[in-house]
Amino acid sequence: MDHQEIIKNIKSRLSLRQPLKDSLDIVAHLADLLALEEISDPPALQAALEKVRAHYPTCTDFERDFVSVAFSIATGVGKTRLMGAIMAYLYLTGRSRNFFVLAPNLTIYEKLIEDFGNPGFSKYVFKGIEEFAANPPVIITGDNYAQSTGLFSGSEMRINVFNISKFNKDTTEERSKDSKGKPPRIKRISEYLGQSYWDYLIKLDDLVILMDEAHRYHADKSKQAIAELRPVLGIELTATPILDEKGTRFKNIVFEYSLAQALHDGKYIKIPSIATRANFDPKGKTPDELERIKLEDAVSVHENTKVELERYALESGRPKVKPFMLVVCSDTTHAKQVFDYVKSEAFYQGAYAKKALQIDSTTKTEEIEKQFVNLEKPDNQIEIVIHVNMLKEGWDVTNLYTIVPLRAAKALTLIEQTIGRGLRLPYGERTNDKHVDTLTVIAHDNFDAVITAAKDPNSLLNKMQLVEIQEDELGEKRMVISTGDRVSERLKADQKRLDTIQDAAEKQRGQHTLDAKRAIINALPLAALKVPVRGVQDLEKPEVKKAVMQTITEELAKAPKTLFSVEEHTKIAQEAEVQYVAMVQEFRQNIIEIPRFTLQPAPPEAFFNDFDLNTAGTSVESNFDLHELDAKILRQTLTDHERDYIGIIHGANMARPESPEHKIVSDLLLFPSVNYDQTSNLLFKLARQATDAIRSGLRENETLDTVVQHHRKTIAQRIFAQMNRHFEIRETGFVTSGKVQPFTRIEPWNTSIPISAGRLDWRTSTFNRGEVRKHIFMGFSKACHAEYTFDSLPELEFSKVLEHDPVVSKWLRPAPAQFQIYWDRQSKKYEPDFVVETADKIYLVEIKAANEMGASDVLQKAEAATIYCRQATEHAKETGKKEWQYLLVPHDAVKGNVTFGYLEGAYGSGSMKSSF
Repeated sequence: MDHQEIIKNIKSRLSLRQPLKDSLDIVAHLADLLALEEISDPPALQAALEKVRAHYPTCTDFERDFVSVAFSIATGVGKTRLMGAIMAYLYLTGRSRNFFVLAPNLTIYEKLIEDFGNPGFSKYVFKGIEEFAANPPVIITGDNYAQSTGLFSGSEMRINVFNISKFNKDTTEERSKDSKGKPPRIKRISEYLGQSYWDYLIKLDDLVILMDEAHRYHADKSKQAIAELRPVLGIELTATPILDEKGTRFKNIVFEYSLAQALHDGKYIKIPSIATRANFDPKGKTPDELERIKLEDAVSVHENTKVELERYALESGRPKVKPFMLVVCSDTTHAKQVFDYVKSEAFYQGAYAKKALQIDSTTKTEEIEKQFVNLEKPDNQIEIVIHVNMLKEGWDVTNLYTIVPLRAAKALTLIEQTIGRGLRLPYGERTNDKHVDTLTVIAHDNFDAVITAAKDPNSLLNKMQLVEIQEDELGEKRMVISTGDRVSERLKADQKRLDTIQDAAEKQRGQHTLDAKRAIINALPLAALKVPVRGVQDLEKPEVKKAVMQTITEELAKAPKTLFSVEEHTKIAQEAEVQYVAMVQEFRQNIIEIPRFTLQPAPPEAFFNDFDLNTAGTSVESNFDLHELDAKILRQTLTDHERDYIGIIHGANMARPESPEHKIVSDLLLFPSVNYDQTSNLLFKLARQATDAIRSGLRENETLDTVVQHHRKTIAQRIFAQMNRHFEIRETGFVTSGKVQPFTRIEPWNTSIPISAGRLDWRTSTFNRGEVRKHIFMGFSKACHAEYTFDSLPELEFSKVLEHDPVVSKWLRPAPAQFQIYWDRQSKKYEPDFVVETADKIYLVEIKAANEMGASDVLQKAEAATIYCRQATEHAKETGKKEWQYLLVPHDAVKGNVTFGYLEGAYGSGSMKSSF
């Protein structure tokens, strides 16, 4: 496998993000450029620097006695994964098998050992690299190197992982009473090696050093010790390429992807936001009062985040994320005071007494360390971590969502430093759900200063969102509401009744029946993918029933095995045969047949519009007054040094002569954006116009062939420059992908509301109509779910129209997972407000503010929805189903006296003024 194939595979298998891919390409280029050999001679090192600087001008000095380059990459983008990719590339290409990784502290040291050496670890870096499955890397650590046997034979990749403090200690003279006069442990003779481990490392001719958090290794002691190892290459990684308090930057940076760039790109890290209480005035408040207010408000933000993350997990089917908040204190005494307060009855009636953790130099115990390390695990109960600012590096967590800096001497600096700890995303990518993607920093007493700093374009705070928390939202706990379709909710109610039965035999029989009903409902949409099904009317056919029973058997087989599972599963399957017809009837009565397929924007069409070449302009690109060059070959004898000249013959001796136009077109095709099949007519037309212009200016004895041969590259460049002004990228509409599933289940409706809001009947009018979003409404008779929330009063009023109008048979508020409709070049998912079914049609309905009806995003979503309805209608024609139509309704048209038929006639897709 060649090197390009290896690098391609590593990028794919390790799922490298684009900045990491670019960094790996640079390492591969440097490996080719420098040949990876030990360079200690100053002139040779300077020559190597000149080579590197020629390609990467930001690298002006290696800053070490060996070749060492730095990658400045923002926290959360994946520096550890990049280290793994670099080592894998250099090993698989035969450049190196020996690596030395330096960690700045114990936390990162222990993490790196797991990352590189434990295939069972959830964040194991080399997962997917086939070569390491049977021949995994050998991990040599600062704790086991002296006892290691058998590590130094075979072809394994060897990764030495050392904590810098231990490394420095072991490489300098020991001064304890017992070891006086002895060399450091790493420099003592090993009985297994016949030399010291230090000497062994020095003699390696392929040792590559990787320095995590590289700004920590520029002190004289560590710098000298690293240089003694004489590596062939140093790779430095850091998010803060600053050497001192004056802001002196690294001089050996070859690639930079800053936090500001990551925030601008909006892909790899959370959105940091600064929050304060609306209309908050810190004047006149003591430090203790400020702390209390900030902590209480932070808890409000935290509790809201917790509920929204639960809602998102239910909607997306992804694992639930348990968030926690971080409180930053000035010193350990301060931390203890805050910890005691948070645990007390005075703080939310002691609700967080067992959910808080103080972690600093005074609290180091095995139990606290265990809780701290496992903060990401769902069963970890800690929700508030209190610490002194000691967690600057190596704290690799994805579920930190709220940060509270208290009593910070340099508050703005602390905010900039601390947010890096919370920027990692729990799912590895942005979700477009603001609650999942946002990190909140509470800054009541510094909000004005933050706003001022944010105006500085060079400040990181310039990239942060500013949020004001409304006082009426503070302290208001929320809850997640998850409502299944009517059938699922009825089965839940049956389960509750069954749980109250005392007779064991009766209860077991009832459980078999209930489990069989659930199994049928879950299997119906899956079975529709196995056999041809036009719609729910086919579910009672024998072949469909057979497919459902087969699906049930397969799903039961996936369940955890118990002593009685085989017998239990057999009884459930038998009961499913009995319950099948009744459950199909119930399923049909409570479903709107929504076909499942993915609608997404088609790839845009790129093309060159037709135009005539400008050959008479004054610009360089329109100048085709070209002539023959003095093209001759100089010949000189080696004896008497006489010279003569031989003219170059063009065309006459060519085996396959090309016309001048063909030569020009051939060079035009070297431009990546020029497609011959798409542009051949235009290319030859422009080539002819160019040759006509050249021909008209020929001098005596000049030929068109010769002039074109001499200037063919220039001619192509000038034509292409004019073509670029006529280049166009055009959206080409939407395409559907995937097999059309004729129907699918009604997805559960998940939302969050304040606990105080409770439930209201949809017919009630005794509530603050300005707070419609805070309530959940129930009692609908035609809806596919039992209860809903609404984003606006017009949406609630529209639901009343649907309930009252006899032409409407069923309706629903679709959950986000119900449709797969994408817009804005597939970057956003469209979620319609309503689905409405009548006797002859099914409608997608959007209720929009009247002043937003012509907005670009509204029209783009309307276009996608209209095309979805068109595709669904095409499928309906093939299967004898109802056609689909899209309605975009302004909010002020929804009134108590209108009918759905009126709205359909006034605002259906046929009457919409915008053309799609």
